Order: sequence, then structure tokens, then C-alpha cells
Amino acid sequence: MFPDIFYTVWPYLFAVLNTGLAIGASCHVVLTKRDNRSALGWVGIIWLTPILGAFLYVMFGVNRIHRKARRLMKSAEKNVAPPLEYSTDQDLHRELGHDYDRLSRLVQFVDQASRVPLLDGNRLTPLAKGDEAYAEMLAAIDAAQRSVSLQTYIFDNDEAGRKFVHALSCAKDRGVEVRVLIDDVGTRYTWPSIKGHLRGAGIAFDTFLPTLIPWKLHYTNLRNHRKIMVVDGRIGFTGGMNIRQGCCESNPGKHPLLDLHFKVEGPVVTHLQETFADDWEFCTEEKLTGDLWFPVIEQMGTCLARGVGDGPDVEYDKIRLAILGAIGCASRSLSIITPYFLPDQPLITALNVAAMRGVEVNIIVPQKNNLRLVQWACTAQLWQVLQRGCKVWLTPPPFDHTKLMVVDDVWSFVGSANWDARSLRLNFEFNVECYDRVLAAQLNEIVRHKMSVSHQTTLEEVDKRSIPIRLRDGVARLALPYL
Repeated sequence: MFPDIFYTVWPYLFAVLNTGLAIGASCHVVLTKRDNRSALGWVGIIWLTPILGAFLYVMFGVNRIHRKARRLMKSAEKNVAPPLEYSTDQDLHRELGHDYDRLSRLVQFVDQASRVPLLDGNRLTPLAKGDEAYAEMLAAIDAAQRSVSLQTYIFDNDEAGRKFVHALSCAKDRGVEVRVLIDDVGTRYTWPSIKGHLRGAGIAFDTFLPTLIPWKLHYTNLRNHRKIMVVDGRIGFTGGMNIRQGCCESNPGKHPLLDLHFKVEGPVVTHLQETFADDWEFCTEEKLTGDLWFPVIEQMGTCLARGVGDGPDVEYDKIRLAILGAIGCASRSLSIITPYFLPDQPLITALNVAAMRGVEVNIIVPQKNNLRLVQWACTAQLWQVLQRGCKVWLTPPPFDHTKLMVVDDVWSFVGSANWDARSLRLNFEFNVECYDRVLAAQLNEIVRHKMSVSHQTTLEEVDKRSIPIRLRDGVARLALPYL
């Protein structure tokens, strides 16, 4: 039994402990949080939920990646390739033509935002659906002679996943250096996970930020959402496609989906490899350097391109800034395909301003989302772009996971990032910025095809939702900073 004095004193001890924790956690919020809404939300949780609020903030609100990333940047030799030839003003004139005066300012803007050079001599080939993309990727692994680096968010233990493990194992047995990096949450979409197969094949792999968070909790943050593969340092693949059977038209299983990936050739492959090498070093402290991983790469096409990595560590806001810059420079057309359309207010304003300037703005999203809460929050926001002249198209099932953006038939932005806070603020992403009329034409054809089979929703349709449905969607929208 506790002494009687305990029952007298414990409320005061609890109050002192709670106040101390709340003050400490609130000070950390004020000093570290960039977003005012996020800061206010966490301060409210901390003070209105005694003890538990501070604990939740420590578990979910503190960015533990930032400090380690800074330490690595200071102590580690940067993973870089041999000197690259940057694009010249003559190269820009060649690709931009009559759009040079306007879009050359966008080049300068993304130069400043990303601190990554725009490189000439590249070629990006769109790969629709898993059948085509996986065939190209597996063929590249089978032809590998020196190295393979593979990074993905989801790596399922299914037919597609096991094909990749087999190809990687065969490459390793031939003497090829193989490294595989998977997000820890992304290994849990199938059980047992693919890690047992990788381990059994003797493939060097690691998981990004191991966590106890259940995979069923879809709205987890600080995840590595990048999809990158580089073979022999010269052939790259990136886009939005994870490794899972559902991406394939043949035998997709219970959860079929559409997606888009890209084969990348030319000097910009170095940007893919640098991003992988930095993430691999972050997880394993192994440096990937030298000609094995970073050979001299010949020019393979005429596309001007650069890789834009983004994350909540030291590369914050680069993709979002590139998107804002491109919207501001659009003069004729702007097309967006994204599975999750939850832009913040500055992005909504930029889209509306573009539409009001006479730019044709087309936004293509799934009619039925794979995440119910995202579906509700997205619907709750659509009126904000519809009322200013943006057009919104709803694609029929299966769920469309495609991500791309095209401006004025010349500028393209492709990769892993979605139009939501998780991609643009809370997760690690990788996109490629391209100036190439041929690629833009190919992507515009994809846009036109999706629009031809989609339903164009209207402001009237959105406003006709019943009061209970609108309330449900509006409440979901309140979680927008964390979706």
C-alpha cells in the first residue's frame, strides 16, 4: 500500500511532470516546425492531452532524419560522378524554341531551388503498366556486367517480386555488385515479406527507417517513397511503379492498378545513382564510389533533364517549388495526373491563377481511390479549383497510380511524388524535370487517352453531394496536412 502522503502529493507531481513535458515539447515545436498549421496542431495536442500529447509528438512529430542527414553531409565524401557537362544556352534554344524567353526563367528558378545542374543528352522512354516496365527492368538486370542498385517503396512477395529476386540473384552469382534498398513499411504489404527471399539469395539489402508502425496504417510519414534502379551506372529506371503483381495486366490479382514508369538513358542517370548512393549510405554507412557505380556516361538523346530529390531532411521543398515555378510559367496548357490530389492552398491558388490567365488546366484523378480518407478529402477540395476554370477528370477503375505533369508541350515532370502533403513535405521522393518536346508529346498522348475514357466532373456535381456526405468529406479534409 502507498503511504497516505502519496495520495496527497501525486496530483502535484503529475501536474509538474505534465507541465514540464508540455513546455519542452512546445519549445521544440516552435523551434523546428516550418508549417504554422502543423505547429499549432501539435501544440494543441501537447497541451490538451496530458502526458500522452508529448509522447505522441516525440513518436510521430520529431524528424529524426534531419540530424543524421546533416552529420552524414558534414562527415561523408559526397557520392558524385566524374565531372558532368552542364546544358548550355544553345542547348536551351534548341529545345525551347519560341518558348525560350519564358521557360529559360524556369530553368534558372529550378537551378536555384534544386541546386542540381540541368544536363543535356538524355532520353526518357515511357513504360506503361508492369508488363512492359518489368520486362525492361529484368532484361537490364540480366544484362548487367558490373553493378545494380535498386530502391523502391513497395517490394511485394508475389510473382513479380520473386522474378526480381531471381534476376538479382543471378546477377550476383555472375559477380555483379547488387544493392537493394526498400522502405521498411513497404516490405509489409505481403506476408511473409520479400526479405526472406533476398536474404536466402545472399543479396545485399537494407530497409529504410525500421519502424513498429503497422503496415495497415497507410498514412505513415517519413517514408522513402522513391523508385530508382540503375544498372552498370548507365541505364536507369524511375517513376511511380512499385514492384508488385497488381501493376501487370496479366494476372494482376485482387488489386489491379495502372501505373507509369520510365527508362532513363544519358548523363542524368548520374542523378538517380547519386540519390540511391546517399540513401544507401544513410541506412548502411557504406559509401558507393568510383567507376563501378559512377562511370562516365555518354549522351544518348536530346532531352535536357535533371533529377530532383526531395525529403524532410536537408532537401526540403524542392519538388513543390519546381511545381509552383512551372505553373507560374505555363502560358497555354497544364496537365496533371496524380492518384492523390490534396494540394495545399498556395498550389490551389497557383492553379487557379493559371486557369484565370487562360491556361487550359486539366487535372486527372481516380474516380475511386484506394484510400478512402484521401478520396473524401480530395472531393472536399475540388470545388476550389473547379470554380476558377480548372477541369477535373475522374478515371474509371482500376485504380490509376500514374504521376506526371506537362506544361506547354515542352516541360515534363515525372517520378514518385504525389500532389499531397506526404509527398511534398513528409516523405522522400524523386522526380525528373525534362525539357523535351518529343517526350512531352508522348505524355500528352497519355493524358488525352485518359481524358477520353474519363468522366469530367463539374462544380454542380460536387455541390450536389448530400449534407452528411459533405460533412464527412469536410472532416476528412481537416487531416490534409498529414494525408
